[in-house]
Amino acid sequence: MSPSQPDSSRSSGEHVTPDHVLHARTGTDVSAEDIVLAAGRDITPKNLEWAQRKLAAEGPVAIEKLLP
Repeated sequence: MSPSQPDSSRSSGEHVTPDHVLHARTGTDVSAEDIVLAAGRDITPKNLEWAQRKLAAEGPVAIEKLLP
């Protein structure tokens, strides 16, 4: 099936994979540096503080929200 086909043309055996299944953690801890880099920012003291606050508020899943 091509991506341009509408949902109604999918066979009954095809399903869309939920977004939460597409993301996988590596089993390693997420650091403030990881958050800064995933956001496309430079590692600076200000950005590290922002990332630490984000990690404290959202936990390790914060990185999932930043990655495509």
